[in-house]
Amino acid sequence: MTWTFLVSPYGWAQLLADGDTGWHIRTGEWILAEGRVPYTDLFSFSKAGQPWFAWEWGADIWFALLHGQFGLKGLTLFAGAWIGLFAWLLLRAMLWRGANGMIAILVTLIAVGAASLHYLARPHLFTLLFVPLSLWIIDADRRAPSRFVWSLVPLTILWTNLHGGFLALISFLGILTLGTAIESLWSSGGKLGDPRATFAPALRYGWLTAACSLSTLVNPYGWHLHEHIAAYLNSDWIKTVVQEFQAPTFRGEGLRQYELLLFAALLASAALLARRRVVEPLWILFWAHQSLTSARHVTLFAALAAPIVAIEATRLWDAARQGAPRKSVLAILHALSRDIGTGMRWSSVWPLVFLAALLAIDEPLKWPRDFPQEKFPVALVGKHQALMSRSRLLTSDQWGDYILYRFWPQQKVFVDGRSDFFGPRLGNEYLRLTQGGWDWRQILDRHGFDAALVPLEWPLASLLKGHPGWRLLSDDGKALVFQKRELTSPLRASGGLPAAGKIWGRD
Repeated sequence: MTWTFLVSPYGWAQLLADGDTGWHIRTGEWILAEGRVPYTDLFSFSKAGQPWFAWEWGADIWFALLHGQFGLKGLTLFAGAWIGLFAWLLLRAMLWRGANGMIAILVTLIAVGAASLHYLARPHLFTLLFVPLSLWIIDADRRAPSRFVWSLVPLTILWTNLHGGFLALISFLGILTLGTAIESLWSSGGKLGDPRATFAPALRYGWLTAACSLSTLVNPYGWHLHEHIAAYLNSDWIKTVVQEFQAPTFRGEGLRQYELLLFAALLASAALLARRRVVEPLWILFWAHQSLTSARHVTLFAALAAPIVAIEATRLWDAARQGAPRKSVLAILHALSRDIGTGMRWSSVWPLVFLAALLAIDEPLKWPRDFPQEKFPVALVGKHQALMSRSRLLTSDQWGDYILYRFWPQQKVFVDGRSDFFGPRLGNEYLRLTQGGWDWRQILDRHGFDAALVPLEWPLASLLKGHPGWRLLSDDGKALVFQKRELTSPLRASGGLPAAGKIWGRD
């Protein structure tokens, strides 16, 4: 994985393609300085002081510590190493389950490619790793029950305070409880009195589900966190305007790999049901549905489905090689796969040494010193630094994140990437403004903007160019910087002119 970022044309900076990283860093810094989590907004002038949940506060602290010590270099190296650890954990879990070595490598590569949609330096990286880890713990307990499975309870507490993806574990455990009960009933032919119909495992997993669910209350916001997340995930407005909550479009290599993994997992489900295995098919069907309705769940589906697909593919491989001559191609490939699998089970400290060496080297590894210029107006912000840091600035939610990274606490923003906080009322107002809706002048006046940093493709950009109350300062072909003119006309000063929204009328 590290090699991917070394040879990529965008280098390590591609991990900073989402501006949310900026306000996560600043939130962590605030928590470290104040010694408490925030309960009200820190970053906006549009909803200043209103209730806000910093529900990824643990990850925010970690990001702030990394950034404070090593800058963006340390943060991106951590993200890249964490993604590599995810790939390694998936591969080791497959081999532990008995997957063929070459099949395990192939399926891991497909899963890692499918999950690449969310390879960003954001708190969801913790969920990326905790999903395969928790599923491995569950699978080990299903094979040989032990007390170790209860380690999921402290893991849930940690997970809850790092990222909202802890709900994935609750869903895994709930489906596990139901599926285990069905498997027990199925094995007895549907006869409840049959000795084979023992529900002890299902009851045990039910208690585990309850314990992990209750442990999610161990967070600074208590049950209000769950209330907030439920409202967020069920918001029709969020599903409409936030791209990662919409269905995948199956464009790009990563989503094609997801599609391949999806078909393979559905075929594996049929084979598992034929052997009266219910838990895995239920997991696959549930998360297939989730990932087909929301692209943000593709990563979770890949982490869940990959080991199951690898094991079922190994079963097919073993059936095909049965009876093959010793010197046949199948037999040779099987021996080679066995040797590869044995070699990959060894662990080494050399990856840690390699990471430490990367941290010590600056050039020529493309370490980011700022957010990527391909995504953010870095040069324009630097050119107009005084204006950007002191004005009542209008900019996009994504660029608002970057403004917070550069200038907070001196500067606050109209909107940023916290769509759950701003909600539909202010969110729709922001969208109407960017599109030059009928009330765009009134919105500008109501919020008192005196500067604007807007993408070239916004319809508002053309409207501001033609507005006598605004002057264009810079245009780099991707973004434009405007400043509001000071109107000193005696007629204007005496109130002889109507408000700007009525001078021009409606669009």
